[in-house]
Amino acid sequence: MLRPMSEWDIKKLHILRTLREQGTVTATAEVLLMTPSAVSQQLSNLAKQLGVPLLEAHGRRVRLTDAAHLVLRHAEAVFAQLERADAELAGYLQGEAGEVRVGAFSTAVPALVVPAVRRLRRSHPALEVRVREAEAAEAFELLSAGAVDLALSLAAHAPSARDPKFAILPLLIDPLDVALPAGHPLAAEPGLRLADLAHEPWIFGGSGPWSEITTAACEAAGFVPEQAHSAAGWTAILAMVEAGMGVALVPRMAVADRRAGVVTRILSADQPRRHVVAAVRRGAEDGPAVARVLTALREVAGV
Repeated sequence: MLRPMSEWDIKKLHILRTLREQGTVTATAEVLLMTPSAVSQQLSNLAKQLGVPLLEAHGRRVRLTDAAHLVLRHAEAVFAQLERADAELAGYLQGEAGEVRVGAFSTAVPALVVPAVRRLRRSHPALEVRVREAEAAEAFELLSAGAVDLALSLAAHAPSARDPKFAILPLLIDPLDVALPAGHPLAAEPGLRLADLAHEPWIFGGSGPWSEITTAACEAAGFVPEQAHSAAGWTAILAMVEAGMGVALVPRMAVADRRAGVVTRILSADQPRRHVVAAVRRGAEDGPAVARVLTALREVAGV
């Protein structure tokens, strides 16, 4: 009676396949660097495991039975799958395959992560990147908990460089420009400074990182911004700017969200900036798959 598949032995099946190719036990033993008696013993054990005769006498030689040919026909599919597994594992070890989970804040997704994924799809199609949008501060929580393998965040929200849990790598400096309605009196003002907008109504989130960035930048320029409207998403913020409801600081990375009725001005002397960083759990930066993703992100960022 045929035994369960759990008793099929890959090593013994390989010996059986080699015997079919070589024709004799002696030749099989030479190819596999075994003794003829060891070959015969292994095949005898395989026949007992499978519950079918695999060899029959043919003069002074042996030949494979019909059952052995049937076994090998199915075994070839197993060998082919194992070859694919070996190739995929080799790719994984070389960073050519595998999965990397990336946590990134909203503007980093279209500006950095998506272009990096496109590059990797061309150069390393077997390497899968899974993206999870997260606030800049939350990204480190996800990284620490093992929910993501790589986090894109802001240096202002990063742990201390002495924190032993993380390796933090600079990616780019993202300038903050000011968004004004197209008909605003200062829209074409030469040498525009942030301080020139001290008396304007401002649009920014009621809390969170962007609120902190806006208020800190304005305070550094010498004034406290009057918050006329509160919004967190760039679509809402720029729609209100376009409608003449106020002005806002916008990261240059958010270019995809700009509107025809909005003028974006580069501030001259007191332009605020934010520093974008990539972070991994310390030691993971040497992992081949993570290193591939980091390289692609750095290429996109121009590092």
